[in-house]
Amino acid sequence: MDTKTKLISAAELLFDRHGFTATGMDKLTQAAGMSSRTLYKHAGSKTALISDVLAERQRRFQRSIEVDSVDELFGALEEWVRVEGSRGCLFLRAYGETGGDTPEIANAVLAHKTSLYEKIQKIVSLETDGKHNPELAEQILILFEGATAAAVYRGAGSITSARIAASALIQQARE
Repeated sequence: MDTKTKLISAAELLFDRHGFTATGMDKLTQAAGMSSRTLYKHAGSKTALISDVLAERQRRFQRSIEVDSVDELFGALEEWVRVEGSRGCLFLRAYGETGGDTPEIANAVLAHKTSLYEKIQKIVSLETDGKHNPELAEQILILFEGATAAAVYRGAGSITSARIAASALIQQARE
């Protein structure tokens, strides 16, 4: 594993577990097993490191939702929570901790959420014989986001409940 990958991996674990504000550069250097000079050489700044972490998270998340149905989408979310944990959306947490005032982070969040919505629109179209239905896609998105948040305190069962509701909406749209 190269130095930058090692740094991003260590930073993601710390940011996800402790938050962005609470994770200082000293914790990052210790977790990554490198000097502060090496950290700054590869990260540039904490904001740049957060952006790199979000880009890596986006890459993995997009790969995890390469599915063609609403049922598979929520199944992918269940698997994500099983593997990654259920501490809520790291993108929304980054946005919340920075108040949306850091353009690099705000742009990463917007790109992630836009990409998720576009994926859901494609799935809805596939499941409803090619019909464009932005309202249904929005409803599925809200169920997905809500399940992600509820899984923090209610567990993975909230994803199952959202999956059932989303499937019912798709079935209704087919009729």
